[in-house]
Amino acid sequence: MTGGPLVVLVGPMGSGKSTVGALLAARLGVPYRDTDADIVADEGREIADIFVNDGEDHFRALEREAVATALTEHTGVLALGGGAVLDEGTRGLLAGLPVAYLSMDVEEAVRRVGLNTARPLLAVNPRRQWRELMEARRHLYTEVARVVVATDDRTPEEVAQAVLDALELKDS
Repeated sequence: MTGGPLVVLVGPMGSGKSTVGALLAARLGVPYRDTDADIVADEGREIADIFVNDGEDHFRALEREAVATALTEHTGVLALGGGAVLDEGTRGLLAGLPVAYLSMDVEEAVRRVGLNTARPLLAVNPRRQWRELMEARRHLYTEVARVVVATDDRTPEEVAQAVLDALELKDS
């Protein structure tokens, strides 16, 4: 495939996009990139600080730009922030790309991230808010995904292998 990422990972916070993305990149012999990390590097501050100081709308504008840039420039494995799929334009850019949705249930989310307050959208009632976020986003993740890979009760290595198998990609 020429132009665009070899694999794009989407899914909720805590689904393992960063960990699995780095593993996939290593196994495929390509670079790894995370649009949340791009935003942090460009802004010089953490995402939670952007949310608190400038609001979600400002963050989503930064995210939209970071995703569009990465989809144009990056040819390896790309992980998108959990809310990137909320933007219709972003969903359009993902059409036809090798997108893997890393799915998980709320109990797995609790186990992995503890639904802690470092996640700005989960600050008040984390378990309920996570469920509400997933109800609002699940169909969007599914819409953009070529494949869905469940991450519950799997190691990152097992998830990475499942993504490779589902997208019919071979290790380098």
